[in-house]
Amino acid sequence: MTKKLLVVGAMAIAASAAFAEGYQVNTLSARQNGMGHTGVAQKLGAESMIFNPAGMAWMDQNIEFSGSFTAIFAHASATYNGIKYNTDNNPSTPMAFNLGMNVYNNLKAGVSFYTPYGSGINWGDNWAGAVLNQSVDLKAFTVQPTLAWQILPNLSIGAGAMVTWGTVDLNKGLLTPEAMNGLLASMGSPITFEDTPASINLKGKAAVTVGINVGAMWDINQQWTVGASYRSKMNLKVKKGEASVRYANDMAMSLLQNSVGLINQANFEASMPAASVLNFGVSYKPINKLILAFDVQFTGWKTYKELNIHFLSDQLADKFDQNLTKDYNDAWLFKLGAQYSITSRFDIRAGFMVDTTPVNSDYYNPETPGMTKLSPSIGFSFSPVKQFSVDASLLYVAGLGKDNASCQYPNILNPSAPGTFTANYSVYAWNPSIGCTLKF
Repeated sequence: MTKKLLVVGAMAIAASAAFAEGYQVNTLSARQNGMGHTGVAQKLGAESMIFNPAGMAWMDQNIEFSGSFTAIFAHASATYNGIKYNTDNNPSTPMAFNLGMNVYNNLKAGVSFYTPYGSGINWGDNWAGAVLNQSVDLKAFTVQPTLAWQILPNLSIGAGAMVTWGTVDLNKGLLTPEAMNGLLASMGSPITFEDTPASINLKGKAAVTVGINVGAMWDINQQWTVGASYRSKMNLKVKKGEASVRYANDMAMSLLQNSVGLINQANFEASMPAASVLNFGVSYKPINKLILAFDVQFTGWKTYKELNIHFLSDQLADKFDQNLTKDYNDAWLFKLGAQYSITSRFDIRAGFMVDTTPVNSDYYNPETPGMTKLSPSIGFSFSPVKQFSVDASLLYVAGLGKDNASCQYPNILNPSAPGTFTANYSVYAWNPSIGCTLKF
């Protein structure tokens, strides 16, 4: 039983794969959120460091600073055996800060700080799928120094180094109340459990890793601009995570502590990919006041085949190291946006995104309820003075739903008969953003 409980503990770490579709942040600019988060073929000043570093080469200010905050109010539900369970999530707050500077007329330098991955989900300790996931809290941070060079009057290139780190905090049940009640019945006990008897908490810090963000931009003429950018894959490695166990009550502790005790002493390491991202974009100005943009984003999640977990204790490593199948698919994200300048001080925006899921339906887990999502957005910018603007936007995310999604989980009391959790999932989120831009 000890071995099976530890295997379950190892499998719980799989939920730290929240570095995936549902947690890849596409809300890194209050201004561009209102325009469907397009920007690969737009000259956004300092903000171009995130969307396409080459775009910063066209910055016409000596110094430019922009900052954005987004509040993600996400909601997910799962209907299991006719009962609907809802998440109770705290708002997530991705952010981005960009500082660009003029070195020469054709050479710009800058640095960005942003959260490329980060969100959370909380199903509660005692919902029907607790053995798959109770909660996840994920945060990832990137500092990106960048250079952009306008090598020709109509052509620019740019490159930045992405220095990234993060944290993950995960909770999941170790066994179901039904499994515990079966154990008690075999012992002749009339006591039954309604709550999850024992749960595991896993915390880890991803060590600093480095990737690149490069791009190019070309003005075909005064109306058409095209751009491309590439963010490299990075491996986010938890080098020494910590595991701990909590129990529903004293009886659960007395029955399970001897078997589960080793988990409290276990440290682990795991590696999770932040997939490569390839972007293509085109923008078109039919008139001076109107910009239309279309971006395509390709995320290489297909490289995420498994999650490898290694226990640092020599006593545990040979027996309990795990290679957990994820088998993600590559994913496409399509973005469409428009901006219209009503006056020289007031711009309005609208956009739409279609985000396809990389999650393999054969390994579906409620830590990231993956499904194709549709996201309309609106926004505006107001400049009370020439050097300062306030940006605001609202992005709505509507999942198309996922029915009869199944995932197996181990039965630690009867390993030959694993359980299956099958549910219908739905998700939606409101994402308001606020930001500002300063130019000197």
